[in-house]
Amino acid sequence: MDIRIAGIVNESVVDGPGIRMVIFTQGCPHNCPGCHNPETHDFDGGQLRQTGELVSQMASQRYMAGITISGGEPFCQPGPCAVLAEAAHAQGKNVMIYSGYTFEQLLALSRDDENIRRLLNACDILVDGPYIEAQRNLDLVFRGSENQRIIDVPASINKGTPIIKLLGRDARK
Repeated sequence: MDIRIAGIVNESVVDGPGIRMVIFTQGCPHNCPGCHNPETHDFDGGQLRQTGELVSQMASQRYMAGITISGGEPFCQPGPCAVLAEAAHAQGKNVMIYSGYTFEQLLALSRDDENIRRLLNACDILVDGPYIEAQRNLDLVFRGSENQRIIDVPASINKGTPIIKLLGRDARK
């Protein structure tokens, strides 16, 4: 299955807990002013890759805790992203996703879109909400603006409401 990506970082420690492979999807409808990755906004940019190739690349990363799917907007390519997330779980890795949509918006969209539902169900940690430049805070863990939340997705789906997950120095407070 094809996926349009902007790039990959094989070993990151800043895009989620532990050593992670980060896949930057291409295409984003949010166009947040001050976005960290504006080159990912164009839906025709980046490059097409095969999900199977990326799954093999994931498998070769022995010490990797998980994958992070960022963007762009991963939920604009929910089918291929779900394939990657499900494969990561099958390899014993966790999945973190950055989205400009809120958890509540994604939950609503998942009612009518099986692939969004699959991707949301395969996500362990979600950083949700658009980047808001006026709420920028460099002291936040794994996010850029005060409105963004780190959500424990399985617990949130179970409860039907967002459950905040504390990571990094937030968890040590």
